[in-house]
Amino acid sequence: MSNPSRSTADPKLLELLVCPVTHTTLEYDQSAQELISRKAGLAFPIRDGIPILLSDEARPLED
Repeated sequence: MSNPSRSTADPKLLELLVCPVTHTTLEYDQSAQELISRKAGLAFPIRDGIPILLSDEARPLED
């Protein structure tokens, strides 16, 4: 049985998304199910295949 919180997001959708903080492109980290904004230093989670692009839901990137 697959874990529903690990559902993959639609790659076509992910190509259209930008960082809500910097408006720059996001990198998709499939293994962590996150969208990475290098410029903002944030990782936005993807839950149940849905990107959560809220800055208060994002985790800071480690250097």
